[in-house]
Amino acid sequence: MSTIKHIHVTCAIIERDGLVLAAQRSEDMSLPLKWEFPGGKIDPGETPEECLRREIVEEMGIHVLLEKCLPASTHHYPKFAVTLYPFVCSIASGEIVLHEHAAIDWLPPKELHGLDWAEADVPVIESYLAECESCPR
Repeated sequence: MSTIKHIHVTCAIIERDGLVLAAQRSEDMSLPLKWEFPGGKIDPGETPEECLRREIVEEMGIHVLLEKCLPASTHHYPKFAVTLYPFVCSIASGEIVLHEHAAIDWLPPKELHGLDWAEADVPVIESYLAECESCPR
């Protein structure tokens, strides 16, 4: 029996001025041109928080402030499984420079579903929107 590869990945739901950052994967990445929350694989011995801070600097050249973690979510693709560890963040410093992604967009939370997301990110959007509903405005 073959065991399916299972990767553990962090992702940042970066908020600014009531909008949320969505990042489009480049044509060279797996799941090309799908939209996602930026982040990456957790290295051995690394906490999800350390991973997210490192990945966002590597991918976008910014430092983020982690404000809240949302429930982890696992998605099974045909060839692998991924568990996402989402964090709601804000930009602490820096200007975004895309090192890996094709594009970014800033959207109101209720418009996130308008993009063609990587399947693993869809439950994260649901959990984030549920969290937004319960937040006092």
